[in-house]
Amino acid sequence: MLPIERPHRLERDDYEGFLCCTFTCCIENRKNFFVTPEIFSIFESKLRHVLEKNHCGAHVYLFMPDHLHILAEGKSEEADLWKMIVDFKQQTGYWLSKNGNGIRWQKDFYDHILREEEDVTKHMAYILDNPIRAGLARDWRDYLYKGSTLYNLHELEI
Repeated sequence: MLPIERPHRLERDDYEGFLCCTFTCCIENRKNFFVTPEIFSIFESKLRHVLEKNHCGAHVYLFMPDHLHILAEGKSEEADLWKMIVDFKQQTGYWLSKNGNGIRWQKDFYDHILREEEDVTKHMAYILDNPIRAGLARDWRDYLYKGSTLYNLHELEI
C-alpha cells in the first residue's frame, strides 16, 4: 500500500508578494550530483532565470552534492515564491530526464517562510556554513557552488 501524500501545509497565496522563504530541494535517494562546475553552472543559470521571471531575488543559494538550499524573497506584489521553486524543479527535472543518467529530484521540497522578527542574516549564515559542517570546505567563501542575486557574497561579513 502506498503512503498517503499529505497536502502542502500552507496555502498557495501564502507565498506571494514581499516575503522571504527558505527552500531545500533534495536529489532522490540523496545521490551526489552537484559536484562539478559544469553542472552547477547549468542549474545556477536556470535558477537565476526562474527567480527573475517570478519577481524574486536570492539572498543566497547553495548547491550541496545532494541537495540545494535557497533563501529567496519576493521583490514585488507580483512575486510568487511557490511558482519560482516549482518552475525551477520542473525545468531542471526536464533537463535531468534528458541528461541526468537516472538522477531525479525528490518529490516536493522543504520550506520555511520567515517571520518578520527572524534575522535573514542568520539564515544566510546557516546556509553558507553547510559545506563546513559537511567537511567540504574550511570557510564558506572557499566553496564554489553558491551565489546570490542580491549581493556580492564575498563582500559580506557573515
